[in-house]
Amino acid sequence: MRESERPQLNSIPTAGGGIARAAVAFACKAQIPIEPLLHKAGLTLEQINDPRARIPVRSQIDLLNLIAEESSDEFLGVHLARDIDPRELGFLYYVSASSQCLGDALKRTARYSKLQNEGVEITYREGKFARIAFEYIGVPRRLDRHQIEFFVAILLRACRQLTGRQLSPTTVAFVHRRGRVPAEIRSFFGVDIAFNSSADEVTFPNKATALEIASADPYLNSLLVRYFDEALAARRLRSSFWRLKVENAIVPLLPHGQAQIGEVARQLGVSRRTLARRLAAEGQSFVKILDRLRFDLAQRYLRERELPLAEIAWLLGYRETAALNHAFKRWCGRTPTEVRSAPAGAPTADQKDGPDPSGTRKRSTRLHKITTVGTLT
Repeated sequence: MRESERPQLNSIPTAGGGIARAAVAFACKAQIPIEPLLHKAGLTLEQINDPRARIPVRSQIDLLNLIAEESSDEFLGVHLARDIDPRELGFLYYVSASSQCLGDALKRTARYSKLQNEGVEITYREGKFARIAFEYIGVPRRLDRHQIEFFVAILLRACRQLTGRQLSPTTVAFVHRRGRVPAEIRSFFGVDIAFNSSADEVTFPNKATALEIASADPYLNSLLVRYFDEALAARRLRSSFWRLKVENAIVPLLPHGQAQIGEVARQLGVSRRTLARRLAAEGQSFVKILDRLRFDLAQRYLRERELPLAEIAWLLGYRETAALNHAFKRWCGRTPTEVRSAPAGAPTADQKDGPDPSGTRKRSTRLHKITTVGTLT
């Protein structure tokens, strides 16, 4: 990793680590050796065993991915959220549970969630529908499936528990792709789930925001709101890298062929020239980020054997399969079909530094070493 890409210590988003601890408990119950997985995710048993220890959000995402793969649980995040007690959310649960109505509870969840998980910003808006959206800050969105699915599932469970109603959302949408969705997952959410969407979000009918919360306690709520407002004011803001901002903006644009620097700059609220300058200051360029992102996503999609190459090409923003073949030849000297048919665990390219847009990098056969580095968030 170049020095310009290396995050400063005070800019690494951290989380309370409750999701990671719940996943470790799940793995131990399933008799899965956990220490090797912790090591791969850049974590230690000491961090997991200390409920006060914060952990990097990226490490939490990596750990969930590793445990899901080891346990063959494609919907680990949803299953964890389904089985825990929402009170394990800690202060986020109690500041919501003491609110007067569901709308107030959702507002407070959105406002104070960043104190618990700095890598995901939740926004709440009321209009024709009540909309809760999730945006990744300082963490690559492309890496995650299970943490974001946990967030949405536990939010839904908490809403149902607080109101005493079997609420069904109007929509549930995720940026990442999924193939087959089991009936039990669809039944849990109570609505068709939209994957490969432009945003991670949940919406409820606006009338649901007026539902009263049986455990409402205005005195406790006032104390908690004052305490957490002070905590927010005292919190030192952490800057996120422009590389990650660009990467997270590109992901939903890829399948629509709109992953261009002008559109990304517009979404980030800067000019094309300003964006290029800020990326250059980090030793990056838009072309390099786009190429690396396509490479990483392509490897994930190829592991889904039922996914046709033509659809993979579309998901990556290529108009034709031939363009995907050409890109893979440049990345690793092989076609997607050859990579897909290679033995499990075989390296696909020089994965230490990623693809080289120029195609001139010397090939390497070294295996990829995972070095990525999040109460229940």
